[in-house]
Amino acid sequence: MKKFMNTGLEIINPIEHPGWDQLLLDQPDCSFFHTSHWASVLHDSYGYQPRYFAAVEQGSLKACIPVMEIRSSLTGTRGVSLPFTDYCYPLLPASLPAQEAFDAVIQYGGQAGWQTVEFRGGEKLPLLWPSSSFYYGHTLDLLREEDALFSNLKDSTRRNIRKALREGVSITMSGDSGSMEEFYRLNCITRKAHGLPPQPLYFFKNVRDHVLAKGHGHIALARHKGNAIAGAVYFHFGTRALYKYGASDRRYLHMRPNDLVMWEAIAWYRDRGYDALCFGRTELENEGLRAFKKGWGAEEKIIRYALYDMGAKQFVAGSPADRVVSAAILRRMPVPFLKFIGSALYRHVG
Repeated sequence: MKKFMNTGLEIINPIEHPGWDQLLLDQPDCSFFHTSHWASVLHDSYGYQPRYFAAVEQGSLKACIPVMEIRSSLTGTRGVSLPFTDYCYPLLPASLPAQEAFDAVIQYGGQAGWQTVEFRGGEKLPLLWPSSSFYYGHTLDLLREEDALFSNLKDSTRRNIRKALREGVSITMSGDSGSMEEFYRLNCITRKAHGLPPQPLYFFKNVRDHVLAKGHGHIALARHKGNAIAGAVYFHFGTRALYKYGASDRRYLHMRPNDLVMWEAIAWYRDRGYDALCFGRTELENEGLRAFKKGWGAEEKIIRYALYDMGAKQFVAGSPADRVVSAAILRRMPVPFLKFIGSALYRHVG
């Protein structure tokens, strides 16, 4: 395999590389998003091609910048590190200058016909690059006693947890197909309320097959009188956990089931020795979601993305593209039509 310049990097497919996930465990900045499990979900759901720029020497992973190649008739050909991923830090040793590693990716992208390449690396990106977008990130330290975690919550969060318990809400943890179907139903309701099409059902089936069934995640469902009224999907790898998707039936929000879902997940991960729970990314304008995440005593930081334009031969500043269809219109559409839109478009947006 060709190595790029003098970096020692070559293109590896983590889905096919023996023992890829075991190699990651020695990397302090690795996350679930670096794993073959997430790569398999993205590849099997949307046909993206893994182009992981990595250096493996003597059975050890020395460096890695994960990239998926997207070829779309609607949005063009590009590289993304990584699609539908909150953040994806480059795994680079001090001996390999970051600029040289990123230049290798850009060099390949130019030869492969990419129009752009996007890096979602947060504070691990060179500071001189202009940012294409910003998000809030929140991470909760789990290395505390349960009582200390609970006392560190915002007063309103503690009240919401107690209210859910008084209302008779209970939580189940599972990764089976039945739980995924219940979560998908709730997800469709929530996405419609937010004016967004839901992710395709086959995407969540791939999450179940490649992640949950392999022991790297679960679904927490809140139930009231047997009915699933809220839920969340969590991933985990190594000693870190990740809150990835949340959904709920708005008719039951007065019972505060989402707070109990999160608290039970926090306790579950703390009891099993995980040291941190990441809450994913939050858009800067979404103050409601930001307040919900801050209510758990999580540390807040900025997640920064950078976009390289192959034609302009430089990193460019920008903001997320405007929606083709407004949220107000999508909220009025029936769920079956929103499902159709999601199935047709998600693979193009990445």
